[in-house]
Amino acid sequence: MASKTVAKDIITLRGSAAIVSEFFGYAANSILHNRGVYPEESFAKVKKYGLPMLLTQDEGVKAFLANLTSQLSEWLESGKLQRIVLVIMSKATGEVLERWNFSIETDGEVVEKGVSRGKSDKEIMREIQAIMRQIASSITYLPCLDEPCLFDVLAYTDADVAVPFTWTESDPKLIANPQMVKLHSFDTKIHKVNTLVSYKNDEDEEEQ
Repeated sequence: MASKTVAKDIITLRGSAAIVSEFFGYAANSILHNRGVYPEESFAKVKKYGLPMLLTQDEGVKAFLANLTSQLSEWLESGKLQRIVLVIMSKATGEVLERWNFSIETDGEVVEKGVSRGKSDKEIMREIQAIMRQIASSITYLPCLDEPCLFDVLAYTDADVAVPFTWTESDPKLIANPQMVKLHSFDTKIHKVNTLVSYKNDEDEEEQ
């Protein structure tokens, strides 16, 4: 009996960078919607990754995320991006309430030698779906954000990267003694993205 082989799609460095940067754009939209950073009515429903997704219609946020994903794609292609963090802060105090951490492992051989890798698009999509479902259900495992919030994005790159003038140096915006939830990861065979959300632990304050 002949064994069945799963067809692999050829993934190039540029193609992988495009998958990861696009994923971050949709993930950021989903986080901003599900965590109530922007009002429900400012999002429109689309279909992506075989799932109903929501995209911001706020022109300022759209422009910010478009510029961001374009820059991330460039850094991913050069193998210089280590991590992206979406930070949610209190609008009134600036206190960091949540950090959505996307750490990136890059196949150095692909960057150096320009080789390709094989993995089916369907398999990658299934892995991304799992993360998007966890983001969509975040309201069930994260504390309620019951105050107006802002967001920012931090990018951790290699030291030798030329940083555009639109980016500024920032502190890491850490949370003291955070609670953490590890989410699923996805892997294009060139870039692996591990996802973790950390959040402010209010229980310690209540016990004092």
